[in-house]
Amino acid sequence: MSLTVFLAVLAAALLHAGWNALIKLGASKMTSMLILTLVQMGMGGIVALAHPLPSSEVWLWLLASGVFHSGYKLFLAYAYEQGDLSRVYPIARGAAPLVVTLISAALLADIILPLEYLAIAVLGCGILMMARGVFTSGESHRLVPLALGSALMTAGYSLVDGLGARISENPAMYVAWLFILDAAFFTPICIALRGRAVLQARKQDWVLGSLAAAGSYAAYAIAVWAMTQAPIALVTALRETSILFAVLLGWLFMGDRIDRTKALAATLIIAGVVLTRL
Repeated sequence: MSLTVFLAVLAAALLHAGWNALIKLGASKMTSMLILTLVQMGMGGIVALAHPLPSSEVWLWLLASGVFHSGYKLFLAYAYEQGDLSRVYPIARGAAPLVVTLISAALLADIILPLEYLAIAVLGCGILMMARGVFTSGESHRLVPLALGSALMTAGYSLVDGLGARISENPAMYVAWLFILDAAFFTPICIALRGRAVLQARKQDWVLGSLAAAGSYAAYAIAVWAMTQAPIALVTALRETSILFAVLLGWLFMGDRIDRTKALAATLIIAGVVLTRL
């Protein structure tokens, strides 16, 4: 992985943590996620106008991506209704790179070096340790399966989008259409689950949701581009350094407590990042 790709993915990780924090601040997590999705659709539509339509072989990848992204947002919104940012986020993001690595090693042609496997393993240990507190601090255990469901969706869209963007040979066009399709799937699901009340939002919710959408769009556009330049599993793992940023944001702005376990987990995450660059 080149230094340019490495720094770009780290920037995407910070943006990703930032938009999750904004969603967590919203009064209704489902409404906030829907606002984010609708704004992303508008941004995607503008970008799509500047590019040719996807070829026929790309549409299946885009449709699969829309399904995975909708599932990811649905699980994540429910999980944030059950727990704090510093608990939900590590679990939701932590399992994904491990799943992607196993599938990549078994099915894809990406070459992953032994040291890179070690880096992913260290990152995984730090991420899992970060999530351990849910079982020891009396928090709702219901957030665990919801966050794990989000992680599986993350693994799914990471693999689909990494391969789909390579086939399309146009990451900007690919990302634009995946967010359009994501909105086409996610919006009716939200209305079916929560009724038309989910569409009611304050001005503050639209502001937070729009800011989150801009951060999310930029973060994922960078990530998809990076997947065309480096192994998908390695990019996915490096993106999970967003967990460290999320913990810091939770501590600085949401009153989350940082204990020894979180500090050690953060150290392991940093160590994993360093290993990706050796």
